[in-house]
Amino acid sequence: MAAESHTDTDTETDNLTLVQAVRDGLHSEMERDEDVVVMGEDVGKNGGVFRATEGLYEEFGENRVIDTPLAESGIVGTAIGMAAYGMRPVPEMQFLGFIYPGFDQIVSHAARLRTRSRGRFTCPLVIRAPYGGGIRAPEHHSESSEAMFVHQPGLKVVVPSTPYDTKGLLTSAIRSPDPVLFLEPKLIYRAFREEVPAEPYEVPLGEAAVRREGSDISVFTWGAMTRPTIEAAENLAGEIDVEVVDLRTLSPLDEDTIVESFKKTGRAAVVHEAPQTGGLGAEIAATIQEEALLYQEAPIERITGFDTPFPLYALEDYYLPEAERIESGIRDAMGF
Repeated sequence: MAAESHTDTDTETDNLTLVQAVRDGLHSEMERDEDVVVMGEDVGKNGGVFRATEGLYEEFGENRVIDTPLAESGIVGTAIGMAAYGMRPVPEMQFLGFIYPGFDQIVSHAARLRTRSRGRFTCPLVIRAPYGGGIRAPEHHSESSEAMFVHQPGLKVVVPSTPYDTKGLLTSAIRSPDPVLFLEPKLIYRAFREEVPAEPYEVPLGEAAVRREGSDISVFTWGAMTRPTIEAAENLAGEIDVEVVDLRTLSPLDEDTIVESFKKTGRAAVVHEAPQTGGLGAEIAATIQEEALLYQEAPIERITGFDTPFPLYALEDYYLPEAERIESGIRDAMGF
């Protein structure tokens, strides 16, 4: 997939991978705002298990880059307290599959603090979590449970798919007055590079990006699935004109872009690596039914992971949607 150009020729840029863009975004905001604090398991002296926080401990010190015990509930709970009193903590869950001990803190406290306090307090924290499969890790290291958090009012859920978007979305998330779950697709942490502005910038939350214009079918996706979806669309060029929409923010969902794309094409598919049942694909399909039913020409296709725990190595490639399976799903949606 060719990198998109987002910068003027006079803008100073760095050629970064996605994980380097995470680190760059954290560094920029820590430099700009002394209330930004990074915390989590091994994020300090070790620089994080994926090296996303490498060098921050040496530059900003132990009071702003905090190595914590292995206790997700404690990490999130401490961050909520910090946020309520004016700091902007960025706690890391080492993997999304480890977040469940902190789930109660997230949905019962972080997401409700503004409402519970009648606006007296907000909760400006960003919970970072590498997520998804494809790196040959055990099941709890490979989960894609974003739909659980999208279901929770008061919590924003963001998933970048490019280095440029990663830095800009992370900057917007840190500056947001409300809690954000920032999911990083580790399959593409180092898969490709892109020019990223050295200076801080924001990519707005709640806005999808049309990665490829098309007229026959709209395919909605996010995170690591964006690249194989575009690959599938390119492979089908000349046969089917596929529009690819990268949602980027899962909550709030950019319903306007989804509906407008569907009105143009009349057909749709959704690609995600999470299990199908209860996944975000169902919400997207329901939104299309409610807002654009009269434009619909065929059933909406879901191309997803399976309703099983994430498998071990031998079946991992079979579980994850890849270009060939996405092409087949698109053809099904077209009635071919």
